[in-house]
Amino acid sequence: MKKINLVKHAIGAAALVAAFGAIAQTATAPRPGVGNADVSTPTQQASGADAKRVVDDSVITTRVKAKYAVDETVKATKIKVDTKRSVVTLSGNAASKAEADRAVMMARETDGVTSVVNNIRIGR
Repeated sequence: MKKINLVKHAIGAAALVAAFGAIAQTATAPRPGVGNADVSTPTQQASGADAKRVVDDSVITTRVKAKYAVDETVKATKIKVDTKRSVVTLSGNAASKAEADRAVMMARETDGVTSVVNNIRIGR
């Protein structure tokens, strides 16, 4: 039952991330009737790219957590997932090396992940 609730929360989080992504795209989209010239400043353009990266990172985190939630080996509530610039950092506690290795493998196989930093402690 806990895993089902965790999956529901992960799906809900993914929906929120997608909604924020749509808002970020709308905020930077050209407005009809205003002309085709790009009047945004370089700072505004960079912040739009930063918002997209943050959304992408959140989607990656949600995907990894959702995988853990339905996996029999990995304890989703014991392993923390953090993503920055498509690099996933795993921390927390695993009951065994096999659990930690599986968590790392699952994160590496997630779309959008460029690398995984393993800070999982074993046996605590």
